[in-house]
Amino acid sequence: MSKKDSLAFYFFGHKVKIYAFYNIVSNVNDIILALFFIIGSVYFFNDKTIFNGTICFLLGSIQLLIKPLISITKDIHINFLIRKDKRKG
Repeated sequence: MSKKDSLAFYFFGHKVKIYAFYNIVSNVNDIILALFFIIGSVYFFNDKTIFNGTICFLLGSIQLLIKPLISITKDIHINFLIRKDKRKG
């Protein structure tokens, strides 16, 4: 198995390149993060919806925490696949 093939895995029955998978997950996280902050900002224009805006900002902040966790998970996953490939070969 080549190094390139060793950095792929099966996800719902489909072979996925690990870098592409985590890139998509990170981009989706960024889009959700942006939406929370945009919606929260719009809610802050009206005094009646400031609480909702605060909730959106809180959720956006949690999304900020998720981004480095995605990166750490990717690194651990790559390390696992490389070690698994070395044991086989």
